[in-house]
Amino acid sequence: EEITAHSSNVSSLVLGKSSGRLLATGGDDCRVNVWSVNKPNCVMSLTGHTTPIESLQINTNEKLIVAGSQSGSIRVWDLEAAKILRTLLGHKANICSLDFHPFGSFVASGSLDTNIKLWDVRRKGCVFRYKGHTEAVRCLRFSPDGKWLASAADDHTVKLWDLAAGKIMFEFTGHTGPVNIVEFHPNEYLLASGSFDRTVRFWDLEKFQVVSCIEEESTPVRCVLFSPDGCCLYSGFQDSLRVYGWEPERCFDVVLVNWGKVADLSICNNQLIGVSFAQSTVSSFVVDLSRVTKSGSIPHGLIRDDEPLVPPTPTGSSLRRIYDRPSTTCSKPQSRVKHNSESERRSPSSEDDRDEKESKAEIQNPEDYKEIFQPKNAICRTPPRNNEPFPAPPEDEPVTAKEAVKPSHAADVQTPLPKQELVRTVCSRPPIASSTPLPRTEPSVIPAARNEPIGLKVSDFLPAVKNQSQNELVDEEAMSQIRKGHETMCVVLTSRHKNLDTVRAVWSTSDIKARNSVDSAVAINDLSVVVDLLNIVNQKASLWKLDLCTIVLPQIEKLLQSKYESYVQTGCTSLKLILQRFLPLITDILAAPPSVGVDITREERLHKCKLCYKQLKNISNIVKNKSGLSGRHGSAFRELHLLMAVLE
Repeated sequence: EEITAHSSNVSSLVLGKSSGRLLATGGDDCRVNVWSVNKPNCVMSLTGHTTPIESLQINTNEKLIVAGSQSGSIRVWDLEAAKILRTLLGHKANICSLDFHPFGSFVASGSLDTNIKLWDVRRKGCVFRYKGHTEAVRCLRFSPDGKWLASAADDHTVKLWDLAAGKIMFEFTGHTGPVNIVEFHPNEYLLASGSFDRTVRFWDLEKFQVVSCIEEESTPVRCVLFSPDGCCLYSGFQDSLRVYGWEPERCFDVVLVNWGKVADLSICNNQLIGVSFAQSTVSSFVVDLSRVTKSGSIPHGLIRDDEPLVPPTPTGSSLRRIYDRPSTTCSKPQSRVKHNSESERRSPSSEDDRDEKESKAEIQNPEDYKEIFQPKNAICRTPPRNNEPFPAPPEDEPVTAKEAVKPSHAADVQTPLPKQELVRTVCSRPPIASSTPLPRTEPSVIPAARNEPIGLKVSDFLPAVKNQSQNELVDEEAMSQIRKGHETMCVVLTSRHKNLDTVRAVWSTSDIKARNSVDSAVAINDLSVVVDLLNIVNQKASLWKLDLCTIVLPQIEKLLQSKYESYVQTGCTSLKLILQRFLPLITDILAAPPSVGVDITREERLHKCKLCYKQLKNISNIVKNKSGLSGRHGSAFRELHLLMAVLE
């Protein structure tokens, strides 16, 4: 199924693990939208954040949802009551990961500021802060018994934290790239982690050592999920699903799925649901697990020399230690956790109250809302109420090819028989229903990455049909029309190539490479050439000089007002470099008292500073006007606005 989830780019999404049918998406429009996977319309839209949503999580019983934003703020909503529950403030950078405690009212958050924080949702406070990672924390998971917290980060490590003691238990090293996903086994003391180094590693939580490591030659690991009985691990890669075992390490099965960069997995009614997103579109895919090989010829468990042989261990069981789950959900696993200072434990109440008043939940589809979120006095609530499996694909649909994989232990696993189609992409659905249809207009900003040309129509390339009865065109006429546009495009590209060659020649022969090259690019009067050159100069800060700023700043002013996203991005990057390196120098020179005597060098520097200051003042008005935008552009302009505050 494919839906248009937001009015801008989708930045994060998550599936509910209880039902497998609840989907939450976050976008650059600062909204969180809640969906039912098998329905085309948005059930609820949650507002309150002022910056793009970076991370999402749904709690175990699917009554609460938490969202972290680019600014570091966290908001918790009650889905049944359709209202904001808490606003949690404390992180200094993007929220990269979130997870709900399986029993208590606690939320863990990991950030780009390298900190992990444990929050008490009922008391609005930070219970503890865990410090140890040196880069962004990409994934957090509580253990099934609620006593431990596992974290994965860009520093290539996985850390295991004791919640009660408030300290690290062990640091697992071995990955050679950023670790983006971690998952506890549902029963055993076993942990799985996936990394951009294209490996999945299994860690023994009793012996604190690696159990096995499976390496793939294709793409990084996107997400992992243990089967409910714990007999295998489902791993999502780009355009494929792989099923792994770990004692010994082997690949049971490989299923080709056209889901691109899959973002999350869930299991419902023996069906695996995978979701991915691209720009503003979210796609969901279904894999029938009854047709997937999930075990081999080797029984699970360890065989010891000093024990007699016994029948094979049942699927999903092991001799490894099992989690001790509390008998009631009212227990407080964090009762012995040390509390931080009063200032960190409590968020400012006045600011929280204001944020919570501004936050709201808009119910887009009352019927779906009533069906999914029953009243709190209901004994059982599993969305949707009639939770039947997705229908099987029709027989006349094209069969998806399935990759034949030879496992690493060929003697242990039999080659699976050919199967019918395992993956079904549901037909495209219309976007969110609206009371009044919105007119299709050309976007004000043309994105840098897009799948179709902007503002081009097939009719523009074909001759007008004078006779309405004439429904077919002669091939020669159509080709002649296409050639006209082709020749024009060739002229444009040839001219641009020639201009870049001219700039490159100046760069190769000049002593002051950057200054003279930019001079020549500006003289050509082609912004595309200026952008190409600035993208090179921006990579080496040492090339920037004060006289270069006087030439570049007028061009930056044009770039920031361009309708092309790539031009705006380049302009923001160049302006940020200038502000960081030269704004303190410019303000100091302008504020300094006049010198005694004649100093030609100082006079030239003063003249350049005055010129730059005047140009920066003009640009500051543009930055201020655009700082209210949402999404990536708004964030960049807000950062520039802060850097330019000294000019006001």
